[in-house]
Amino acid sequence: MNAVGIVTRFDAGSDGLASKSQELVLGLLAQSAFPFSGNQYGPGHITCTALVIHPSGPRVLMIHHHRLHRWLLPGGHVESFDVSLAAAAAREAREETNVQLDPDFEPVLVGIDVHGIPSKRDEPYHLHHDLIWCFRALSEAIEQTDEAPQVMWAAAGDMERLQVTESIRRSAERSKVFGPAR
Repeated sequence: MNAVGIVTRFDAGSDGLASKSQELVLGLLAQSAFPFSGNQYGPGHITCTALVIHPSGPRVLMIHHHRLHRWLLPGGHVESFDVSLAAAAAREAREETNVQLDPDFEPVLVGIDVHGIPSKRDEPYHLHHDLIWCFRALSEAIEQTDEAPQVMWAAAGDMERLQVTESIRRSAERSKVFGPAR
């Protein structure tokens, strides 16, 4: 399925932020010749993120981002060699945390979030049109990397303390990792 079909089929439910982000992503896909290019800054580009569920408990994989200095899900840019958008998210999770993903778990789109990225060196402020994919880990083994100097399996009770964004919390709710979606 192509990106427009994937994003169109996403059900934001009553989540107004995800619904607005869905509209923005569909607009980017309709109006941009290069929506997946990390070099497209106006208005931005599509990125993919992995919400990885712990193999045996209600926890999700979180990283402390090396540049943004906040707790986020692993993720990043779509590369030309990625065979799908879900594969891009899976690759980023592996690169950033060395997590092994369960090959029998079918990834599902659980969130869409458009958010700003601060300028750095030769990159101006721009938007990441982020597609959040749910996976399950094969084991609890994870590692720190240069991109993720801190990694952890976070429970529902950790979300407030870690100041996790509302879009990540709502994506976790849609994944039902912490129980039935509200």
